[in-house]
Amino acid sequence: MPLVKGGEEIANDWIFAADGTALPESAQVSVSLARFLALKKGQENGPLPVGVRLGPVDDPAALEPYLPELRLIEIDFPRYTDGRGFSQAQLLRRRYGYSGEIRAVGHILRDQIFYMHRSGIDAYETRRAGLSEVLEALAEFTEAYQPAAGGPAAVFRKRHGA
Repeated sequence: MPLVKGGEEIANDWIFAADGTALPESAQVSVSLARFLALKKGQENGPLPVGVRLGPVDDPAALEPYLPELRLIEIDFPRYTDGRGFSQAQLLRRRYGYSGEIRAVGHILRDQIFYMHRSGIDAYETRRAGLSEVLEALAEFTEAYQPAAGGPAAVFRKRHGA
């Protein structure tokens, strides 16, 4: 599955360890939010991962105290019609100030990538879009009306000098 970040296809050095599976000792690992919190509270034993995968029902606020130690937050899009991940990314960037990598995983369509980027997602693991399609999607619009988690100001703010 291609992983696109920073305008290029890169190797995926991360492993997602599903709930109930053993945690590898020497790999970069991401786990579910529930498993991460259980490890932090000592309810489960194992090495503490520096990556978390948020499902659609997960509240990013639960990660707020741990954000400085996380290197990767994956946001799962199980269906293209489920847009809760956009809100999760916005909250992580704007409200909680997370500056690490936010990666979209799951059912990601080319048409969603521009809006994912505006929401604060900066890496895309997708089966449905290759590098050229991701780059086209990111460059598709030069201006936007809605405020974004990062990047240039919205057209309204530019027009009115706000």
